[in-house]
Amino acid sequence: MSTGTVGDADGTPEEYGGAAGVAGKWLSLSTATAARHTAAVVADRFDLMTWREVYERSAGLRDLAHELGERHEGASDLLADTFLAAYKAHPRLRRPTEMEPCRLVNHQIVTSLTESPEFAALHRETAGDPYTAAMAVLAQGAALRRMLRDCADAQERAERAQRSGRDARDAAAAVADALRQAAHDAPEDRAAPVPVTDAVQAAAEAAEEAEGAAREDARSAARALGAALPGVRAAARGAVVRAAEAARGEAALMRAWGVGPGELERMPFEQRARLAERLRTGRLAEWAELIGRFRQMADGERARKVENATGELIGVTLGDDLSRVIPSELAALGLPELRAVFAARYAAGELMLYDSQGEQSTGQGAVIACVDTSHSMYEAGPGGITREAWAKACALALLDQAREAGRDFVGILFAAADKLQVFRFPAGRPAGITEVLDFAESFLGGGTSYQRPLSAAAELLEEEFDDTARARGDIVMLTDDDCGVTEEWMRGWNAAKHRLGFRVFGIAVGTPRVAEADSVLDALCDNLRAVEDLTDVHAAADLFRVI
Repeated sequence: MSTGTVGDADGTPEEYGGAAGVAGKWLSLSTATAARHTAAVVADRFDLMTWREVYERSAGLRDLAHELGERHEGASDLLADTFLAAYKAHPRLRRPTEMEPCRLVNHQIVTSLTESPEFAALHRETAGDPYTAAMAVLAQGAALRRMLRDCADAQERAERAQRSGRDARDAAAAVADALRQAAHDAPEDRAAPVPVTDAVQAAAEAAEEAEGAAREDARSAARALGAALPGVRAAARGAVVRAAEAARGEAALMRAWGVGPGELERMPFEQRARLAERLRTGRLAEWAELIGRFRQMADGERARKVENATGELIGVTLGDDLSRVIPSELAALGLPELRAVFAARYAAGELMLYDSQGEQSTGQGAVIACVDTSHSMYEAGPGGITREAWAKACALALLDQAREAGRDFVGILFAAADKLQVFRFPAGRPAGITEVLDFAESFLGGGTSYQRPLSAAAELLEEEFDDTARARGDIVMLTDDDCGVTEEWMRGWNAAKHRLGFRVFGIAVGTPRVAEADSVLDALCDNLRAVEDLTDVHAAADLFRVI
């Protein structure tokens, strides 16, 4: 048994005298263990509440966590970190030295994601939006699987380093326990040296060995993680690019269907997920670009309405609008002696101007879109897009037009005489996206009848006139077929049109003969065109300006 000058068993290494040279280092290590974290992204309790709520509501996230968790014990932490990095406005990552060794792989993956050059573009879409951030995690799911697979050796070594570190701390604690026991067994005289027992010496040697093993395991884990780093960074970059594209694509899809950011933020998670799934699949996904194009066209024409468009030239008048001054007046500016005369006439509002009459939007009553959904509307129209898609896209643009003007909108789907479906969108309440999609997706099939939908439209306008005294509605007939009407019906139709003052616009979808001058549709309409005209913004402009 060797001896030393150990003082108080609960004292500092200096107070242990000669024993400090043997075991003092382990005393300090046993009491100075820094807190380590399993989460790479610093988050407050509100961030964590948001994550837990999203996780509970998303079956996709739970399935991904279960799948990754079969191979990686920190899968849930990794998904939380990936979500929070996308969701938080200013995500901050902890230093690697603050992390538990078994979560260093997670830390490196999240670091690679956030340091990817494309992360800023993704973050613009996801910051502050729990749903979009969750969708970004799911979009990166395949890459997370690949990165974890590539880091499997590094993860195994990190877990070994975690165990070695724990063993080293336990060994340090054992040294402290041995020193306390030695102090307890020492003589009563506090000034006398406390012997360094074999137990203290053995504990110190075990601690030295455990620390060496922990240090080597940590270096081994770091080397393995470094070897996997190039692959992790490449996979992370690809994952961020795909997630950003998916987020932008979904945002564009929502915009095309008229769902604004404010409405999305108020929408419950489950409802938003169902809506996104509905829009991404089936016919609706194929129509999004066309619908967006029509809505942009209508938006552009609404913007033009606020301008003083020249319209049709009808003569010359007097005024001070320099944009309409006739050339002979402008010529006076070229002669110095006439400039004062020009200025005086301008001040008096007596310059000669072109007089014009622009197109006037005269509709006050409801806008009614009668959309043909007979079997032939499944056939391809311009650009290989179905006739149904062209007709529905135009109808939805008219819905926007009506709402901007504070007018009711009614969508009438028709086919044969016994098939009719009416969708009402009153001006006084928001058009719910579910109702809009029901209108867009519904399809009746069968033959075609003009009389039934047009009679229904006239009855709706008459009902509106009786209730509110609003007249001058607009009916838009979208069809690919030309079918007959009876003379008796035509007389009643003309009488209703005269009494209520409504206008009728016709759009022949994919069949030019329906738009010809001698067609039945031409006889019914005040303004008739083929759907091909709508592929040209200028040719279709008046339709959206006057409705």
